[in-house]
Order: sequence, then structure tokens, then C-alpha cells
Amino acid sequence: MTTCRLDIGGLLSDRSLAIDVSGIRRVFELGAKLDNPINLSIGQPDFPVPQVLKDATIDAIRADRNGYTLTQGVPELRSAIARRIHDDVGWDVPSEDLGLIVTSGTSGGLLLAMMATLNPGDEVIVPDPYFVVYPALTGLTGGRAVYCDTYPDFRLTAERVEPLITERTKLLLLNSPSNPSGVVLSSSELRDIVELCESRGVLIISDEIYDEFTYDDGREDGRCPSPARLTDRLLLVRGFGKTYGCTGWRMGYAAGPKPLLEQMAKLQQYTFVCAPSIAQVGLAGAFDVEMGPLVRSYQARRDRVLAALDPVTNVTHPAGAFYAFVEVPTAVAGSATAFVERATDRRVLVIPGNVFSQRDTHFRLSYAAPDETLDEGLAILADMLSGGDEIR
Repeated sequence: MTTCRLDIGGLLSDRSLAIDVSGIRRVFELGAKLDNPINLSIGQPDFPVPQVLKDATIDAIRADRNGYTLTQGVPELRSAIARRIHDDVGWDVPSEDLGLIVTSGTSGGLLLAMMATLNPGDEVIVPDPYFVVYPALTGLTGGRAVYCDTYPDFRLTAERVEPLITERTKLLLLNSPSNPSGVVLSSSELRDIVELCESRGVLIISDEIYDEFTYDDGREDGRCPSPARLTDRLLLVRGFGKTYGCTGWRMGYAAGPKPLLEQMAKLQQYTFVCAPSIAQVGLAGAFDVEMGPLVRSYQARRDRVLAALDPVTNVTHPAGAFYAFVEVPTAVAGSATAFVERATDRRVLVIPGNVFSQRDTHFRLSYAAPDETLDEGLAILADMLSGGDEIR
């Protein structure tokens, strides 16, 4: 047997080496070593997939709907999505001007969009704090993330965005309701952003994965505000995983200007091929499932988070999603990372803010957890934030 001289490390690309392992995953790995952890870190719903959707997916398997689908998606799901988009934002998709594609999760849609639009050095404006994949996907596709500081209220505004636009700016990533803050932008704020971006030739990618998880104080006319009601010259990205508890099914969709969607569909042919076939068939009836009671139960959890933590620190009130982005007082800990490490000593898992931000002053708490778990964790965190857990 000859000596192997193959240096795998020397073969790895700068692209892969430039991306760090997700800080969220590191917390998951840390939690796996704890006995009976109080896990407030997981960004996925804690309710099961509605039975009618499970049954429909099982039926799809039994009906042998297990092969490749059209790249754009199965006809019954595309028709359901088209009706939903028309009823919600008024677009007619697909049409002469607008396209529609089913994607492998919203992250798949975001990746395809960036692959289709970015050249090396193009700039993408990313709100800070941000969902973790935004800067990673920007770098992966050759772009450069330009961070828009939204502290302390976490509201992305045209006033904050405008100074960041340059000749290289291609995209603005908009996430409302937001991960990690839960902030929901108003129609007025969205209108200002739309007018700015259209006047400067910047494409908005509106990541609305939490659109159904919008609470009463974030809704306008009973709906989550969306820039897609103001213009069809943007990319609308939505999904099924958070709303229906099927995050592992990897199901999303994107709609917008047809030239862009055509390129995204072409790229999907050579990457994802198609979204999971059985999940597409199983979710064709998803929009008929009433999820309002579950969303209201999460709103009640949000209220319990605020009741526990508002008296001891600053918490920007989330009006959607299922997160709170909680400030760590400097008198309590020198950084959010240090606070999170101490919380882990008390079995509580939360995510340090520097995973989502250029700052390390907050932590993300997910209240997508059983009530008893949430209450136990809140009691410990409130004690720590009020100085009951001195630095040792």
C-alpha cells in the first residue's frame, strides 16, 4: 500500500473555510451534554404537524408520488400558493410579468435568489441583528454584506438604509416578523423602504417565513404588513415549516419578477432539482388549515416572557415570530456570551447575540417550548438578569 500524500485540508475552498459553524449549532451540542436542559434556544415550533397534512403526505407516498417533480413544483401546490398570494397581496402568479417557484425551504429560495443576482463584490444590505444565514449566503455567492445597525429598537427604516446604498448595492434583505427580535415593521415603514429601494435600483428580498406568526399588536387589517402589497418589483419568500410545524420537510416558495424567477428555476434544476415531492403534495391543502388558535397561544407565551423579563432588563416587544432579543445589563455580565455560558451552568440554553449581530449585548430566547419549560427558564433568567447570579 502506497503512502497517501493527499492533503484534504489543502483542497478545501476559501468559500467553505470563510463560513464559521453556526453558533446555534454549538449551543445545541452543548445542550446535548446536559442532564434535563431547559432548552429555550430552538427556533422551531413545539407543536406537531396537523394530522390532515400528515395524512395527505402519507397518502402521497402510497400513491407513488415519490419521484422528481417539475422544478417549479407540483401543479396542485403551485395553484394553492398562487391563490394565497393573490388573496393576500393581490399578485397574479404566474403571469406574463410574475413568476412562482416552490423551493427547498426558504433558505433554498434565498440561496437561489442570491446565486441569480450577485456578482463578486456586489453588496447586500443586511439588518443587524439578522438571521444567521444572511451574511453566510451573501459571502457564499460572492457578495459582501453591509450591516444596517437597527439598535436599540431593531426597526429597519429607510433613514437607516439610505446612507448604506452605493453603486455596488444590489439587494436589501428584509425580515418581518424578524428573527431574532420578533419586530414587525409597519406598512408606513415598509412604504418608505420600498420607495427608497425602487428609486435607487435596489431589489428587496422580503423573507416572510413568520408571516402567519404575527400577533394582534403587529397586524394591520388582520394581516401581517408586507411590502408585496405596495409593489410587485421585489422577491417575496415564504414557507411552510414554521407555520405548520414541519421545518424538516424543507418547504418554501418564492414569487416575483419573472426574469428573476426563471433564472432561479434554472439554477434549481442544477442544485436542489426540486423541493421534496411528497411534502409538496401533502402541503397542497395547508392554507385551509386553521392555525389561529396556536398562534394565539404563542402570543400568550410572548406576554409571559415580557411579564417576567421587562422588570429586570430591556426587551424590545416582539409582535411576531417566537423570539425575544433580550439585553444583558453590563452590570450583570461583560458580554452576552459570558451570560449565556453562566445560564448553561444553570441548565438554561439560549443563544448569544453575536450569533445574530456584530454586537454581543443581547441573547435570543425562543418561547417555542412547553409552558412548564418556559416558566422554569424565565424564572432562572430573571434571577440572573436582576443580579441574582453574580459573576464568579
